[in-house]
Amino acid sequence: MLESYREYMIRCARCSNCKYIPHYILQDYNYTYVCPSITRYNFHAYSGGGRLITALSMTDGRIEYTDKLLDIIYQCQMCGACDISCKYGNDLEVLQPLYDLRIKCVSDGQLNPAHMMVIEGLRKDDNMLQKPKAERGKWAEGLDVKNINEEKADVYYHAGCRYCFDEELWPAARSAVNLLKKAGVDVGIAGKDETCCGGRAYDLGYLGELTKYAENNVEMLKTAGIKTVVTSCSDCYHAFKVLYDKIGMKGDLEVLHITEYLDRLIKEGKLKLSKNLPMIATYHDPCHLGRLGEPWIHWDGKIKTEPDMRVQHEPKKVFRRGTYGVYEPPRDVLRSIPGLRFVEMFRIKEYTWCCGAGGGVVDAYPDFSMWTAIERVKEARDTGAEALVTACPWCVRNFKDAVKELGDTLKVYDIAELVEQCI
Repeated sequence: MLESYREYMIRCARCSNCKYIPHYILQDYNYTYVCPSITRYNFHAYSGGGRLITALSMTDGRIEYTDKLLDIIYQCQMCGACDISCKYGNDLEVLQPLYDLRIKCVSDGQLNPAHMMVIEGLRKDDNMLQKPKAERGKWAEGLDVKNINEEKADVYYHAGCRYCFDEELWPAARSAVNLLKKAGVDVGIAGKDETCCGGRAYDLGYLGELTKYAENNVEMLKTAGIKTVVTSCSDCYHAFKVLYDKIGMKGDLEVLHITEYLDRLIKEGKLKLSKNLPMIATYHDPCHLGRLGEPWIHWDGKIKTEPDMRVQHEPKKVFRRGTYGVYEPPRDVLRSIPGLRFVEMFRIKEYTWCCGAGGGVVDAYPDFSMWTAIERVKEARDTGAEALVTACPWCVRNFKDAVKELGDTLKVYDIAELVEQCI
């Protein structure tokens, strides 16, 4: 409930830490901002702190819904950058109240029209791209891979909505399955019976959809006897690993991103990268794999306010600060590719810049989404890289579109595609 975060909301000091990369790791004056929304719209209401003030005013009944207010709430990728930068110096929750603010909007019937269309498509066809459900398994045709609903498998590969329905991106999902099979992994898919993870619906404020699809997926995996889930989609990774745990439905399921599994297989010698791939490449940390991908930390306690206005947690609360996201495995995989020279961008790991596709922005505010992606493509170019590599289909899609918009020659890859080229 939004009200449970009131003690955090009233303690936002408007220090603006939520807007910037912490100074101690700042590498370039041109890349000081971490939040796309405040960078684009340049008004405090569009920052993490500004939205906390908005949430507080709504909680206290001091403001009412308007079209402008809803724009401020929804023109946000929910990337979590504000939350992590704030926590460099504060023990405050920023992102969690923003989730609940959107849940409140949906509960109150204050819906974004573009999001409504996406959710209607989800309810009808079990995917976030408004595509026919019957076409979900077409990406895997001819792969000769098990279906977990027909045969037993040790590992379940979940492709996710974007890889299932974006035909241009099918090669990346197929590469992931081919690599797992090449390494001797007993892998299976769900094909046409795969459904959405529910994570992106939760980002839009639709808690009921997350719960529904969590129940559906957990039941399917339980019936199939699956203990390990591997996915190439960072949004799905976040849903299975973090959100399902948050709502108490993950159980003992092992959730791995394909980069974690590839890193393991390469280091165990089960995948040998022998072909030379001469290029200069940089890596983009997907928000849901990096800062949002660290394990969920359960806490059941009370917030106590001291006379000097400090917040005390009873029992002590451990905050998620983005530190334990998936950062090194994809980098280690890239470093293992013969001939590839790896270079870093200026905003990386927990302080990465969002690709622009998250939080429903790509659906409701495509111009803002494109602007955000273009900013990242320019940053990649400033490293001298010839290729931008990432580990999420939503990032790949947005960067490909941004490169096309710019008329640039920068190549965009999912990391599994590069690995398969080296086998």
